[in-house]
Amino acid sequence: MPPASSPQAGSAPAPNPPAPEAPGSGWTFSGHPVHSLRQAPERPEGPAILLVHGFGASTDHWRHNIPELSRSHEVHALDLLGFGRSAKPQGLAYGGALWRDQLMAYVEERIGRPTVLVGNSLGGYAALAAGAALGERAAGVVLVNAAGPFREEQATPQGWGAISRRTIGAALLKSPVLQRLLFENLRRPATIRRTLNQVYIDRTNVDDALVESIRRPSLDPGAFGVFRTVFDIPSGQPLDELFAGLTAPLLLLWGIRDPWINAAGRRAQFQRHAPAATRELVLEAGHCPHDEVPAPVNAALLEWLATLPATARP
Repeated sequence: MPPASSPQAGSAPAPNPPAPEAPGSGWTFSGHPVHSLRQAPERPEGPAILLVHGFGASTDHWRHNIPELSRSHEVHALDLLGFGRSAKPQGLAYGGALWRDQLMAYVEERIGRPTVLVGNSLGGYAALAAGAALGERAAGVVLVNAAGPFREEQATPQGWGAISRRTIGAALLKSPVLQRLLFENLRRPATIRRTLNQVYIDRTNVDDALVESIRRPSLDPGAFGVFRTVFDIPSGQPLDELFAGLTAPLLLLWGIRDPWINAAGRRAQFQRHAPAATRELVLEAGHCPHDEVPAPVNAALLEWLATLPATARP
């Protein structure tokens, strides 16, 4: 799996950065309002880009990426149903299938041409699932510390010890009272900041704006209902099956010091299962390198986008 060449940050900015299109453009998915935004220069290069946030985040988490990427490319970002400024309806089957279908519909209805899907964490899983399902309509997929299980990780635990630990833990977390207490604690600004400080190695960008972007959606009436579904979200299609069905080029971006997913071990799993032509970039960063160290991430994305086949360009 050949690595991407080391990008150089600090390129000169364009003199007139594009103005953002009005957010919340009225698009709905399955009858539910979805918050989205678009920025693009007058003559965009290459394929369109769709940015997909992780769990508990939103389009705001791409604050350091959209301005730079949209100097040359048509850039879209959306809030997955259940998160950010998008609707949080009760009764939806929240999980990979819902978000995959949401991304596919957005590409088809709002972008209308081959698109590179870029996803962080849970958004990485959704982007990969959508990219595999879109076929030729996916110009590429970029996974930034992506979440999701491999087939071997979905095996049922063996032995009474493993079964009882899983059963007892699940029973406790299914208690509505405990879930509510956990939710109230997790959405406190101090808790949000403490959690971010655990997963950002360089904490420069753990600022009030980032904390507020995570806290604000948690105040929506449906937020607790979405949070409760986390404990019942099915594991979804294994990553190795999705990789096998992916025909688009793939780029893996790693914050290798991510304490949440054991990035070094997970990278080895990805190398075993990802397509042979996959490219990689490893950064000294945590779970959200696109926000923690945006300059090298942006540079790597732009460099890789320039290598895509001409068929992916306008």
